[in-house]
Amino acid sequence: MPELLSPDELAAALADLPGWTGDSAELTRTFQAPDFPTAIRLVVAVAADAEMMDHHPDMDIRWRTVRFVVSTHSAGGVTGSDTELARRIDAHAAALGAS
Repeated sequence: MPELLSPDELAAALADLPGWTGDSAELTRTFQAPDFPTAIRLVVAVAADAEMMDHHPDMDIRWRTVRFVVSTHSAGGVTGSDTELARRIDAHAAALGAS
């Protein structure tokens, strides 16, 4: 099972993940896609990575707004798996023009 990030590790991770907020329980970021189909493409791209990682975020879609929440429920908070998934989410969002 992945280990929880220490407070210092969490602070460093958040400094390296612009736009993400959170605490020891979860990390959160909201993106604005250019349009609804792009928002759906973002969710599909993240779903493919999440399935490959066996690490699934909470996702909320409201028209072109997509909110992601990542946490390692089995560990009870934020782990390195969450920061890795956050980086992948950022890469997909950038590739699709979501900000």
